[in-house]
Amino acid sequence: MKDAVAVDPDIKASNLRRLRRIEGQVRGLHKMVEDGRYCADIITQVASVQEALRGVGRELMRNHLKHCAAAAIKQGDAKADAMYDELLELVYKHLR
Repeated sequence: MKDAVAVDPDIKASNLRRLRRIEGQVRGLHKMVEDGRYCADIITQVASVQEALRGVGRELMRNHLKHCAAAAIKQGDAKADAMYDELLELVYKHLR
């Protein structure tokens, strides 16, 4: 199921801002490791980055369900079946 659907420009901008922030956090983590910072501080920052990525994933999933999945399900038949399989796989990946 690879039909591209236009993403709302506001959602795209929001996700890009969040990803830039995460990119900065990861660079900060790199520096913390290089500088030999206290392990507990690094682990705390790793958890922060992981939660931020989960937040982006949730937003992307919400958009996918609202737009891509809804459109495929409305079309029915094979597209709906393929979307159902894709959604299950995405949920499994997101829950890992």
